Amino acid sequence: MPLFPSVITSKLPTVGTTIFTVMSRLANEYQAINLSQGFPDFSCDPALTELVYKNMQKGHNQYAPMPGIMPLRELIAEKTEALYGTRYDPETEITITAGGTQAIYTAITAMVREDDEVLIFEPAYDCYVPAIELNGGKAVYYQLKAPDYNIDWNEVQKLVNHHTRMIIINTPHNPTGSILKADDMAKLEKLTKGTDIIILSDEVYEHILFDGNVHQGVARYPGLADHSFIVSSFGKTFHTTGWKMGYCLAPKNLMEEFRKVHQFLVFSVNTPIQYALAEFLKQKDKYMELGNFYQKKRDYFNRLVAGSRFTCKPSDGTYFQLLGYKKISDEKDTDFAVRLVKDFGLASIPVSVFYHQPADFKVLRFCFAKQDETLEKAAEIICKI
Repeated sequence: MPLFPSVITSKLPTVGTTIFTVMSRLANEYQAINLSQGFPDFSCDPALTELVYKNMQKGHNQYAPMPGIMPLRELIAEKTEALYGTRYDPETEITITAGGTQAIYTAITAMVREDDEVLIFEPAYDCYVPAIELNGGKAVYYQLKAPDYNIDWNEVQKLVNHHTRMIIINTPHNPTGSILKADDMAKLEKLTKGTDIIILSDEVYEHILFDGNVHQGVARYPGLADHSFIVSSFGKTFHTTGWKMGYCLAPKNLMEEFRKVHQFLVFSVNTPIQYALAEFLKQKDKYMELGNFYQKKRDYFNRLVAGSRFTCKPSDGTYFQLLGYKKISDEKDTDFAVRLVKDFGLASIPVSVFYHQPADFKVLRFCFAKQDETLEKAAEIICKI
């Protein structure tokens, strides 16, 4: 059958299959241990799945209200105020979304217009730039460099101009595991004070910080919160990435624009899971102890690979650990990552793919949100390389 039209002009001509799909496919093909894609290989709390089932049985199976059910929004408001000191109105300033990625796309779509510039810090999670480009915007890049991935805010200042519509931050940071400190937030606040620049703060790993670090979320800073979208994720917090459940916080004027897009993008999200989360979220220890839970896994994994030829600077947050391989090979990280799968049976993510232009620091990202047995098998391989 002939194709029509014969030529399609792609709106994302440089975008192909994501690295996560590529590496997971390779891992399956070679039956490799998969520390590439960021999801746990262990189950969520059985009590949470029981709550989902209970609410299905209770008949909560039709459309939820467009912004999300009120009991869940109220609990998010209480949690946010208790942790960060800022009160968001559950009626007008909190929206439940189909995961963090949908919230990010919705916020960008609501705010970014043709020829607007959006400043991102790379290596950057791969959903940011396509959303910017689909909305006619232009991504402006600030490059973070190994091994610390720190920000020089004086250099950032040089990238900001009257075309800058949005700055996207991500803390704790995927893929590097670095975090923004209080000083970073103070400098960002100073940089955007008196401007029309919107902050989009990707905080999906807000509860996964290590070594006594405290999450410096935008909500802690009134001078930032009043012009920011904050995105968080139940999937990362409760080990349920496949449920695709998240939420967005923003002041009323921004949330009004967010909801205009949200209602036509997904309208509303999974009803019985919302009711289940509204009950489960009352157990504060389920998220307050998450950092300790993952720090034990980070420390265990790092101890296991300590005798290898890889170099390791312990991550400050997320459930990712970067390992450098300069002492092992001078191959491009993409080639080395593929060889690890084919020759050694271990899948990781090459960090250079999170940059828009080649920036190969000979670093791979490994996910340690895995059972101890999985980490042990992976570390055994790493120590043989």
